[in-house]
Amino acid sequence: MTEVLATTARLRLRTWGQGDSDHFYAVMNTPAVMRWLGGVQDRATWDAAAGRIDRYQRNYGHTFWLVERKEDGGLLGFCGLKRANAPGASFLGEFEIGWRLRELAWGQGIAKEAAVASLDLAFTRFGAPRVLAPTAAGNLASQGLMKRLGMNRRVNLDFLDTRFPPLSEVNPQVVYGIDAADWPAARTAALG
Repeated sequence: MTEVLATTARLRLRTWGQGDSDHFYAVMNTPAVMRWLGGVQDRATWDAAAGRIDRYQRNYGHTFWLVERKEDGGLLGFCGLKRANAPGASFLGEFEIGWRLRELAWGQGIAKEAAVASLDLAFTRFGAPRVLAPTAAGNLASQGLMKRLGMNRRVNLDFLDTRFPPLSEVNPQVVYGIDAADWPAARTAALG
């Protein structure tokens, strides 16, 4: 049975249920979607990632939740919170926000809508002191969203993700963040 964590004007963020992992893999594992994440994944790699997503929900009460359209339940991607675990990062165990949307959902403000809901949960329900967001240095679209969410670059936290070659599209990783005290004003600006 799935649980809805948040609803927005257009979206529902919910936990994963039976068959969701297979559906997500089928529609999200494309070269465009996976460009900044190390490329298209084989099934074993995705299954390991799906296992981590499940463990985050079980162990912490939060994870990268599925993002669906409210009107028809269409899968748009995921967005939510995990505990940072990237090899090479100095902030392991801290709250991290992330998103991954299928191409048909790009450019419509869906990622921002889902991320605002996720940050609301981070700072209210889960008591995060701050939330961080790493991304590839070349991923300017994600960095733009981080800025629109009121996140600031945390240069001292930038790192090389050791799962990937140092000279790849994935590296280096740049890190943005927002503190709990700054979220109310940032939220207002993001929604304004």
